[in-house]
Amino acid sequence: MLVINEYNLTKKNHDQIFEEEFLPHANALKTFAYHLTYNETDADDLVQETYLKSYRFIDKYIVGTNAKAWLFKILKNEFINRYRKKVKRPTAVDFEEIVSYHNQEDDNQYSSYVDLRVELYQAMMGDEITIAINSLPVDFRTVILLCDIEGFTYEEISKIIDIPIGTVRSRLFRARNMLKEKLKTYAAKFGYKDKRIK
Repeated sequence: MLVINEYNLTKKNHDQIFEEEFLPHANALKTFAYHLTYNETDADDLVQETYLKSYRFIDKYIVGTNAKAWLFKILKNEFINRYRKKVKRPTAVDFEEIVSYHNQEDDNQYSSYVDLRVELYQAMMGDEITIAINSLPVDFRTVILLCDIEGFTYEEISKIIDIPIGTVRSRLFRARNMLKEKLKTYAAKFGYKDKRIK
């Protein structure tokens, strides 16, 4: 495999690689970022920072390898860095936001906003499944999203979140069991039964 910087590529070459190999993954990055942050603005910021860093360090990218996994790793690292910074600083309160919230005349002001999770997964799964996935602890939610939604292999997930493959398998097993417990009632409504129960 050829590393980009061996060829002293021009900005035009970088732009072409960025557009052809990185940009097609924008929607997948946005979905992953939203499930990490639960905030559309924060998710957009994470994706934007991911793309800025991917372009800045494009000389580290090996052309023709798994661009999606490389981008997901950058996004995950950026999320962790932001989380660490947030934990270290005191909680900030926006006084204007509180005042405007309490002075709302229309309680349904936010009803026009579409929940991104519903929009992204409506063709794939119901609200109950999305809610169940979102209720998992972040470590378990991350492996479910990367494996079962995004289709990464165990090896790719291991590289993205910097844990051994055995830990990926273990977390995925536990995450799926947690989901199974959370979705028992939902599954029963559709006629599914636990085969272990006789």
